Amino acid sequence: MTSVLYDTPGPRAKRRNVLVSGVFFVLLAALVWWLWRTLDHKEQLRWALWQPFTTSEAWTTYLLPGLANTLKAAALAMIIGLPLGAIFGIARLSDHRWVRGVAGVVVEFFRAIPVLLLMLFANEFYSRYTQVTSDDRPLYAVVTGLVLYNASVLAEVVRAGILALPRGQTEAAYAIGLRKGQTMTGILLPQAVTAMLPAIVSQLVVIVKDTALGGVMIGFTELLNQRGTLAANYANVIASFVVVAVVYIVLNFLLTSFASWLEGRLRRNKRSTGAVLGAEDMEELNPAAVGGGFGAGTAA
Repeated sequence: MTSVLYDTPGPRAKRRNVLVSGVFFVLLAALVWWLWRTLDHKEQLRWALWQPFTTSEAWTTYLLPGLANTLKAAALAMIIGLPLGAIFGIARLSDHRWVRGVAGVVVEFFRAIPVLLLMLFANEFYSRYTQVTSDDRPLYAVVTGLVLYNASVLAEVVRAGILALPRGQTEAAYAIGLRKGQTMTGILLPQAVTAMLPAIVSQLVVIVKDTALGGVMIGFTELLNQRGTLAANYANVIASFVVVAVVYIVLNFLLTSFASWLEGRLRRNKRSTGAVLGAEDMEELNPAAVGGGFGAGTAA
């Protein structure tokens, strides 16, 4: 018995899969046991190191303010970067050579520079040539670096998503008299969004994690930066790393879960309703369709 996507495994393949799965879980259990023994030997599992996370002070003073700054920077970068990436992605498909050229140079330039370097450049720019205060400068620099880099990446995602659509979609739109702008906004982009959504969400997860670069290099008080202050006060480096890692995992899991739900909803909304038109509906759409045949009853 076969499927469209794969051949149903036979008895030997099933035994092999069970064996491989068993070996994997044994190795995983051995790794967990080794980590547990190592941490216990280094006295990193003592309750005194984990107890601060059961009190409100560690969260309200350090972790929650840091998480708020992480979400703030990521949200601003998403709000600015998504439409900017869409604009440059569409511009790279323009019929005008100079528009394609300018958009291509901008996208390739910022896509080739590490996001950390963009943050450092932005921080120096705001420090030397603007009136941004020293308190706000790290946030501005982090958001600027994230927007420049991720907008260029998202531009390629948008361009690839549009090009992946069948060419007949564009030709059909032109055949009924739609202009290029109408075709892009009314026909191509709505269909491409569903296909692009997984790649867009993966880039949004990258944005959330890359906010930590600003905390390490330019003193932005995001979640990972606040973890360092907390660990210095409570002397629980390993425990604080573990807790912050769990926070990042939960945050990104919620983001990807929401994206999966949104993608499923978009796909369901695009399905046909399967409604069947009756004779009265056909008469309303085309009055000439009377008497069981088109054109019947029109003769003098």
